[in-house]
Amino acid sequence: MTTVLNLEPITTLTREQFSQLCQANPDLQLERSPNGELIIVTPIGGEGGSQEANLIGDVIIWNRQTNLGVVFSSQTVFSLPGGGDRSPDVAWVQRQRWQGLTQEQREGFPPICPDFVIELRSRSDRLKPLQNKMLEYLGSGLRLGWLINPKDQQVEIYRLGQEVEVVGIPVVLSGEEVLPGFSLEITSLGSK
Repeated sequence: MTTVLNLEPITTLTREQFSQLCQANPDLQLERSPNGELIIVTPIGGEGGSQEANLIGDVIIWNRQTNLGVVFSSQTVFSLPGGGDRSPDVAWVQRQRWQGLTQEQREGFPPICPDFVIELRSRSDRLKPLQNKMLEYLGSGLRLGWLINPKDQQVEIYRLGQEVEVVGIPVVLSGEEVLPGFSLEITSLGSK
């Protein structure tokens, strides 16, 4: 679940202020919308945390075999070109693009949109904000994204320049040309 704080009556939260706020509150997981709203991300429970860890592990195993990029956890905030500062549950950036950033950019909130993301809907998450977040990634250059929705037994597949595809669970997802050779089986009980 997320809580959105509209700070407009007081201030517009800039990217620099957001970074300072995150440093001053390291125990909170925060995001910032493109229009400066502060988003507080509520911690997830054990089942969701396990599913998220398994998803990250699957992408890491594939990436270690291919060495094509860099994998990130949900603790990583990306400063998206579209203006928001977001933390996908799982993210992957092509190695060449990652190496194109300076060391300072890599150590802070990287000013880059991941090539691939996974968002996992927890039991308390509302669907529409997650769908909007996926569209925000697409607008910032995302090439492939999966919104896994165990509650409704479906996965929404987001591809650059294409309509969103909705598939039912169980399903085997393909990394397509973005993550060549990667596939992920999603069952009714979560990720395998």
